[in-house]
Amino acid sequence: MSIISHNFKASSLHLSFSNSNPKLSLPNFTQSLNFPNLLQVKCAKRTKRTGKLRYPSEKKKQKLQQHNETDVKNKFEGVWRLFKLGISAHEDPGKDFWGVSEPLLQEIAKVLEFPVASMLPPEAFKVVRKSFDARKLQKEPKFVYTVDMDVDRLLILEPRTWEFISELEPKVGVIERVPHGRSAGDLISIIRNYPKRNETAASTDVFGRTESYKFPNTRKPKVAVVGSGPSGLFASLVLAEFGADVTLIERGQAVEQRGRDIGALVVRRMLQLESNFCFGEGGAGTWSDGKLVTRIGKNNGSVMAVLETLVHFGAPSSILVDGKPHLGTDRLIPLLRNFRKHLQELGVTIRFGTRVDDLIVDVERVVGVKVSDSSCSSESSSQKLGYDAVILAVGHSARDTYQMLLSHNVDVVQKDFAVGLRIEHPQELINSIQYSGLAHEVQSGRGKIPVADYKVAEYVNQKDMVTPLNSGPIDRSCYSFCMCPGGQVVLTSTNPSELCINGMSFSRRSSRWANAAIVVTVSSKDFEALNFHGPLAGLEFQRAFERRAATMGGGNFIVPVQTVTDFLDGKISETNLPTSSYRLGVKAANLHDLFPAHLTAALQHSILLFDNELPGFVSKSALLHGVETRTSSPVQITRRSDTWESTSLKGLYPIGEGAGYAGGITSAAVDGMYAGFALAQNLGLYNGSMDSILGKAQTAGFFKY
Repeated sequence: MSIISHNFKASSLHLSFSNSNPKLSLPNFTQSLNFPNLLQVKCAKRTKRTGKLRYPSEKKKQKLQQHNETDVKNKFEGVWRLFKLGISAHEDPGKDFWGVSEPLLQEIAKVLEFPVASMLPPEAFKVVRKSFDARKLQKEPKFVYTVDMDVDRLLILEPRTWEFISELEPKVGVIERVPHGRSAGDLISIIRNYPKRNETAASTDVFGRTESYKFPNTRKPKVAVVGSGPSGLFASLVLAEFGADVTLIERGQAVEQRGRDIGALVVRRMLQLESNFCFGEGGAGTWSDGKLVTRIGKNNGSVMAVLETLVHFGAPSSILVDGKPHLGTDRLIPLLRNFRKHLQELGVTIRFGTRVDDLIVDVERVVGVKVSDSSCSSESSSQKLGYDAVILAVGHSARDTYQMLLSHNVDVVQKDFAVGLRIEHPQELINSIQYSGLAHEVQSGRGKIPVADYKVAEYVNQKDMVTPLNSGPIDRSCYSFCMCPGGQVVLTSTNPSELCINGMSFSRRSSRWANAAIVVTVSSKDFEALNFHGPLAGLEFQRAFERRAATMGGGNFIVPVQTVTDFLDGKISETNLPTSSYRLGVKAANLHDLFPAHLTAALQHSILLFDNELPGFVSKSALLHGVETRTSSPVQITRRSDTWESTSLKGLYPIGEGAGYAGGITSAAVDGMYAGFALAQNLGLYNGSMDSILGKAQTAGFFKY
């Protein structure tokens, strides 16, 4: 191998100075030196991900960098957001304090590198998120804050912070500038502050469609909203605020009568088929834990609009700050009264105790509904009502509605969901597992720290199974669902021959028990294994196990139960059952007889894995109740992603949980809100951009629950 040597004398470099400006004079090396022709190797430029190929973290970082390039000179204006400010549970004022405490000011001072925390004015800071972190990887349990710093106000109240603010540099997830633009506010204010459309529409709407349905201005468009759950209520609110003539049709009763019907069920075992834990004002979520968490993301503009609207109707403002907001049944009931009153003041007609039996269709378009009094079976109560559009906002238990839709050839497809058992522990045990030495601070929901909850999930595949299975699919997820700390197990049956359960809590979460569903995902393969086929196969799958559970309990809404330890060992819990919060009675049974073997094995294996994550989860004091089947809708009613309108029947707008597009109060409300705006556009009532107000809508074909 040849070696090339570059030898030249230092004297070949000449420095000359003229007018005190040095100039470097270099010889012409290309002429004095002869280089052989060598192979040149060039490194390829690193390929950068662009557009949709970027990871979400890269997109956020790039957006922040671009924003900072233009706004770094404006450090002394607007709002900075400080993240991950941790305060130990011992120093924090507690879960019910939402202001700026002295320990929090000390953490803020550390971020600003300001020497005297007590000199910082609390009025310049606002808590926008507070959560409790008790993970074992932490040195100690702590409250974690996100805080907004109003720089303008801070400089007015404490000018000596100027130097420290000038040194601030944004860092993603630690300290960021809050961009100006969209402001949340409640839905009523958002709509009223936006110009209504009184005349002809612009040629292009928010979805980019050039021709939307123009409704004549001679009369208000008439809209029927079927179902008064979160999606139906928020769709009604949007349309009524825009001036539509809305009729809200609910097969169940108003919360006052519904509460009495539920009381009769719990005390005297009298099930009202149309007014119970599933049907009635507010939907199934009214008598639940009232959770407001959603995977859409709390920072999403649409979610904040929903939460602000709930506050407007009486929810505590803490739900805007709490990392895990919930209301509880006791707070939901007065909130729903206020919501109803506002709708009526807007002119909405609300018909409780009215069931939609059929759609009136003319030339492949819905033109009305056929309704009847849900409290009687006489056909004399039947009425035909004409409407320009029908929003279908039923819950996932409206099984007769799914059958009716198929009679009109509406496109209804199977959807995966989950089934399982509801596990109940003494709340003190869960507190001890999660908080160890701090468990005494819970004080039945009245202490400094929240009542302990949990969320567990495992993926079960063939390698995980203890024994091989010869039938049925075995690759599936198993997870906790609808965890209700300080709650109780309740009956959600809508038919006396079927038995299914759920959990609920009041706002304080002060009961002696903690319960959660332990469920495993099921799909079309599971339905087919039991010879269930077609769009409603999942519904029949649910019904089969609900009937089996009713038989195992012996009828009269008695629930079959088994201790966790006996379920794992495969034996009946014959004596000394732990107490249960379920008020209609329990009966010892072998829950192995409830599900197919492969589902039972998946549940058993997952419970053992959960015990690794939460030592003590497998306990003789833990009681399994059967059966939990209605975790989400077993079907999806297909709709267009740009208009929320049914793909197979014009004028029909399927929304919310029953249609397969939501799971929980908040996501259902968001879906109803967007559907209301979409229909308002189609009817010529609104021509604005939703993106500029609440952010881009989730894809209508798939929704994050």
